[in-house]
Amino acid sequence: MIPNSFVEVVLPLPLGGTFTYSLPEAMAQQVSMGSRVIVPFGKRKFYTGIVTGFAPVAPREYQVKEVLHVLDRLPIVRHPQLKFWEWLADYYLCSIGDVYKAAIPSGLKIESETQMEVNPDFDAEDLGSLTEREVMVYQLLSTKGKLSAKDIEKETGFKSIPVLMQKMVEKGAAIISETLVEKFRAKKEKCVRVAFKRGDDEAMQAAFAAVKGAPKQEKLLMTLLQLSQFNNRNKLVTEVPQTLLLERSGVTSTILKAMVDKGLIERYTREISRFGMAEVECAALPQLSEAQQQALSDVHQAFRDKGIVLLHGVTSSGKTEVYAHAIDHVLRQGNQVLYLVPEIALTTQLTARLKEFFGNRLVVYHSKFSDNERVEIWNRLLHSNEPLVVVGARSAVFLPFAKLGLVVVDEEHDQSYKQFDPAPRYNARDSAIMLAHMHGAKTLLGSATPAIETYYKATTGKYGLVTLTERFQGAQIPRIEVIDLGKEWKKRVMRGSFSPRMIEAVGNAMTEGKQAIIFHNRRGFAPHALCRQCQYIPKCKYCDVSLTYHKASQSLVCHYCGTHYSYPETCPVCQSATIDVVGYGTERIEDEVEEIFQNRKVLRMDLDSTRNKSSYSDIIEQFSEHKSDILVGTQMVTKGLDFGNVSVVGVMNADALINYPDFRSNERAFNMLEQVSGRAGRREETGLVLVQTREPEHPIIKFVENHDYQGYYQHELAERQAYGYPPFTRLVYINLKHRNERELDNLALIYSTRLRELFGNRVYGPTKPPVARVQSMYLRQIMLKFELNASMKKIKDILRELQGSLNASNPAMRSMMLNYDVDPY
Repeated sequence: MIPNSFVEVVLPLPLGGTFTYSLPEAMAQQVSMGSRVIVPFGKRKFYTGIVTGFAPVAPREYQVKEVLHVLDRLPIVRHPQLKFWEWLADYYLCSIGDVYKAAIPSGLKIESETQMEVNPDFDAEDLGSLTEREVMVYQLLSTKGKLSAKDIEKETGFKSIPVLMQKMVEKGAAIISETLVEKFRAKKEKCVRVAFKRGDDEAMQAAFAAVKGAPKQEKLLMTLLQLSQFNNRNKLVTEVPQTLLLERSGVTSTILKAMVDKGLIERYTREISRFGMAEVECAALPQLSEAQQQALSDVHQAFRDKGIVLLHGVTSSGKTEVYAHAIDHVLRQGNQVLYLVPEIALTTQLTARLKEFFGNRLVVYHSKFSDNERVEIWNRLLHSNEPLVVVGARSAVFLPFAKLGLVVVDEEHDQSYKQFDPAPRYNARDSAIMLAHMHGAKTLLGSATPAIETYYKATTGKYGLVTLTERFQGAQIPRIEVIDLGKEWKKRVMRGSFSPRMIEAVGNAMTEGKQAIIFHNRRGFAPHALCRQCQYIPKCKYCDVSLTYHKASQSLVCHYCGTHYSYPETCPVCQSATIDVVGYGTERIEDEVEEIFQNRKVLRMDLDSTRNKSSYSDIIEQFSEHKSDILVGTQMVTKGLDFGNVSVVGVMNADALINYPDFRSNERAFNMLEQVSGRAGRREETGLVLVQTREPEHPIIKFVENHDYQGYYQHELAERQAYGYPPFTRLVYINLKHRNERELDNLALIYSTRLRELFGNRVYGPTKPPVARVQSMYLRQIMLKFELNASMKKIKDILRELQGSLNASNPAMRSMMLNYDVDPY
């Protein structure tokens, strides 16, 4: 073997560390740090690994396998990214393979796919040994050849295909194999060009002589020369798509083929962008108000001393315009910008606004894009150092930035920045701060309702703090009215879920030609069904939750595992036909709005109505253009959307936000209520926000009513300090899962006992979470609460060592799934 003939490879699997593979001599000069390689793993599987290092000798612990193929001579992952991955894996207590799987678009991961085909040695006379389902699959394979499990399921409609495949293999009826599948496909376009060089006048004359007497061929040639600017020596020759040439010349492809056969025109194929890269003329940056200009100046000043600055600006204060000027400053220096938003919905309006100023330097990246589109964006950043501004949701932190100069995190308080499942369970805000630090870039956080931890760091000097206290162009802070639902129900004046005052206010807005937003943070038609006779509530067979009724699909749906159930005509317990739906979701609110405000166009924005790629933009565009009068939605409508004609916002039930068993419930409730109130009256007129609640005297309701962030912050900070929660401590949740509840309780007790031996009274639990079973897995949770000065690295090392020793000493521990949630949100 030659020196450095072994490579360290990370695989997209939840396994600790990297794996060593031998590198054939012929590949030694083809691979570099960050390159993709195809490697075997296990008995038959093949994966795309990323090379993270080299070694001159093999490890002694195991016999290494050989790299099968090098996919890239140049790396597809930059060195700073690999360091960032290592930090994420270490900080959030997961494997680097988990990070790799989340970071790289699927289109760049070539993996083996299990396929099945008929065993040629199987005697057809033995079909009697197969079940009816197996015979059908056997006949399908005989007709269509090799198929994947997904293909078989699609063709037959059968479930549990892997089990069926295994049975057929055991009976000798079929064999399985692994096939490498590449998911990325570059978009290509057929183009045409003249078959002679610019400046070769003799060749051009010969070409025209060849088409003399053939007017259509002559027209085609002249059109091609015109479109390609072939005769304009002052400009580069332009590539001409075949479809454009045929359209402009008005001739058929047969004429084109004849000219190709004559050798006058050449056809070729080129790769093109899926996003359209036509030049866009950029408008001047927006004129800043005096307050905005002062805020921008303060931000630049704060960046001289601090790497991180919080811009605390009230809703509709024009933070986006300040961001735009800060971004422009960084782009002029030749650097790149990452602009994070919490929801994909926000990118629609934001992209349109920023596109005016930055044109093709603006790139959008989020999970609604196809694999091919995400790979194309990845490659653009990988192969270019051009100054760009990337707008995206949390996954955009993984992009291969070359010259990152600024990170903007808009609505930094939002819980959507936190990834819950699967690993890595990272917070994109905190990860973006570390990413910026690794690149030597600055971070600008923005919010009207900053997270408690963020504001604490800003007021104690760790972050810079800039405030923007007035709304843009003199717009007034909306007026808030609190409606006591308890009193309204006692007076029996409610119409469904609407109080008379809510109906009156929305009706007045409609009369004045304005729009309204109705906010209710629960999707579906009704939260659950109920038998009026015996009080039976249908629940999910796999999760400990009631089923939500969805009117559109006429079904009951589990919002935890996604299982659909048919709506029962009669109660399965008492057999009476008294099953009814109880409560309100956005579907039901939408129906009530249409009934109350007839002849008014109503739109709904929730997870169910925005599953398609263009759903967000379609809804936002229709509402922005006043093609709809009322928008009903979940928390999606609370986040940074700018609708100039909305005068009324209605909150249907504020209590559902506050009364949740979590130390952040007050924070989430205040943020959401204050943010949704900011959607009203964003122009000249003062907006009106109506908050329906059964607890009008609740402190959070009072703070929202007075737009009193400082009062809320001091109140919440005092409670956090009294009970020892962030920002005064650091939290780690340990989530335990098992299919057997009794076994889980036993193992959780053993685990928590060992934890207490190590950490003492910093250990709380194990406890049952509010939903204690999901997808047939029982759940328990242990909370670790540490002092701020505790070494998190040491704590994480102890946790990893404890998990390893328990698994080694007690085999039953291996049956329990365990994951860590660092800095839970």
